[in-house]
Amino acid sequence: MKALVVVESPTKVKTLSKFLGSDYVIKATYGHVKDLPKSTMGVDVEKDFLPHFSVIKGKAKVIAEIKKASREADHVYIGSDPDREGEAIAFHVAEEIGNSDKVKRVLFHEITEKGVKAALKSPTDLNKDKYDAQKVRRILDRLVGYEISPLLWERVKYGLSAGRVQSVALRLVSEREDAINAFVKEEYWTVEGDFRLASGNTFGAKLERIDGAKVKIATGDEADRLKAQIEGRTFVITSIEEKDRYTMPQPVFKTASLQQEASGKLRFSPKKTMLLAQKLYEGLDIARGRTTGLITYMRTDSVRVADEAVQDVRKLIGKQFGADYVPHRPNVFKNSKSAQDAHEGIRPTDVTLTPEKVKAHLDKDLYNLYEMIWKRFVASQMAREKRLIRTVEIKGNGFVFVARGSLVLFDGFTKVYERAERGEEEGQMDLPPMKEGETAELLGVQGSQHFTMPPPYYTEASLIKTLEANGVGRPSTYASIVGTVEDRGYVKKDKGRLMMTPLGKTVNNMVTEFFPRVIDVDFTAVMEEHLDRIEDAQEGWVESLREFYAIFQKELSSAKQKMTNLKKEEKVTDILCDKCGKPMLLRWGKNGEYLVCSGRPQCKNKKNAQLDAQGNVEIKQEESKGQCPNCGGDLVERMGRFGRFIACSTYPACKYTRPYTLGFPCPNPDCTGELVEKVSKKKKKKFYGCSKFPECTFVTGLPPKEGACPNCGARVLFSYRNKNVCARKDCGWKSA
Repeated sequence: MKALVVVESPTKVKTLSKFLGSDYVIKATYGHVKDLPKSTMGVDVEKDFLPHFSVIKGKAKVIAEIKKASREADHVYIGSDPDREGEAIAFHVAEEIGNSDKVKRVLFHEITEKGVKAALKSPTDLNKDKYDAQKVRRILDRLVGYEISPLLWERVKYGLSAGRVQSVALRLVSEREDAINAFVKEEYWTVEGDFRLASGNTFGAKLERIDGAKVKIATGDEADRLKAQIEGRTFVITSIEEKDRYTMPQPVFKTASLQQEASGKLRFSPKKTMLLAQKLYEGLDIARGRTTGLITYMRTDSVRVADEAVQDVRKLIGKQFGADYVPHRPNVFKNSKSAQDAHEGIRPTDVTLTPEKVKAHLDKDLYNLYEMIWKRFVASQMAREKRLIRTVEIKGNGFVFVARGSLVLFDGFTKVYERAERGEEEGQMDLPPMKEGETAELLGVQGSQHFTMPPPYYTEASLIKTLEANGVGRPSTYASIVGTVEDRGYVKKDKGRLMMTPLGKTVNNMVTEFFPRVIDVDFTAVMEEHLDRIEDAQEGWVESLREFYAIFQKELSSAKQKMTNLKKEEKVTDILCDKCGKPMLLRWGKNGEYLVCSGRPQCKNKKNAQLDAQGNVEIKQEESKGQCPNCGGDLVERMGRFGRFIACSTYPACKYTRPYTLGFPCPNPDCTGELVEKVSKKKKKKFYGCSKFPECTFVTGLPPKEGACPNCGARVLFSYRNKNVCARKDCGWKSA
């Protein structure tokens, strides 16, 4: 009896082939096989939003092979990923091969021999409700994109697009940047004292109260007055409070927390994290002739763990770390209210496969991610950390200083795992022995200036955290949401920070103004809840679409009538042309506002412009980069299709240009060129090459930094994961 197993990726085919015998034929779909057409909307709104899915270009051969194999099989098991997207693939495959009684669904939560064979023993029917939820999401995204994008093409710039959830992410980034720009820092001061005990031990403490009132010091003068009042006074230890504090371990990873922790600890982008996790899930060769999946399914919003896995890890903890590290009862963690809990949290499929056992079979990035997942799982079932927290008050004539310290009494789960960003804890070192009533000699008092800080820019990880906290998106979409706003050029990464581009600001302003409800964070979260209810068979998918479409059509109609056409709009300004004296006109381009002379085409003067905080137009001052060797004019920085370059400010009268050099020499021996910054044609990724190209072909994606290689003498180093490295091909030196 022959059986056909259909999975998504060829890697799974390879792994399953190791587990299943000759009675099984395994085929891959290579992702989705059907989708809405690219050339038309593909949704018949008048017929209850009927979608017209068609075979994706290039997938006809894949489907033909699966259909042929299905005709020769007695049973067909569709084992696409156990999420909504996987369910859509399952339905589309079933439609193409003919949905009959012999077609069943199997859910592979882990790609191990045990997990795969157990799933095949318990096949289920295809889940229509889950497919309907995915179908609604796809239709929603198509309706929004297909209706808003052409409007942006017409009024702003051809080729722009607006996605339903991606626009929400863009709005969050924009609002955060607006908050940063509007932030007004405030000065404040703290006063610290250094004290000595009779034993000779010293410690520091912070002034917190004066005559019972909390201290607030706004200026340096106030701090100086307090210092003068404090100096020379006698201080006594009036209170010593000690208490134990227990810290629970964190639960196993879910998708969002995995992406956040991999960003903080490993400097992986969310996209890279998910690509690596996919490989760990689908299966790798970890020994001669042994292929297995190393982690459970990686798209999940649950922190639930199977009882069997909990018992296995408790045994390992006791054996490897001792009985004290095994809590009396297993640690249990609650899921968030919005969690679907369809899958376990992300954990090793076999906890006895320690990172050390598989290290030789994994590349560096796969190993680092697996090690982090393994340690987090093990730590999640370990005993709590125990600390002694000591708080000491030192008082003198109404002035109360406070010193805090902590001492680890039992390390617990921290023996295995520390999170990337542990909250700040004052006084990590323990204070010296002291007792109440003891005199503390004041050795000195200092004032320190501080300023309030604006909210931080979003990073990819913190944006995903915010999306998750607000119920926007799902585990399978977080990475693509963030990646899309970057790929479209609406947001750029600068030292890990997500910053709006002029194009992104314009698109966000337009979409936010005219589609305030559709891209509202709360409204989008409510739509995600609708999808969850559809999946749980608590709501009809057509009714949900009707409700959304009524709101969307109202906003779309208003936008078509009132949205400004920036392509045609020109605004006369008070700025006069420095060449002919006529007023300059404000225009908008893909890189932001700019000014052109109203005397065109006779006068071709053009200036970069910017709007100040009050919305007034001003010329954007350009920093001179030297003198033009052709005409003597100022050289200025310009942005082109492939990155920055230097050009003459008198263009088009003088057309001199040269590459934008970074001031670093080329590392290749005997080369006199300098490093220049470039942008790749296809992926628009920044890289660095030699100004002497094509004579010198040096190129790297690593940013240069000051320093010379101690191994080969190259005159520049490069930065890679917080280390200094040499980029010469024949060297390979890196710092410890």
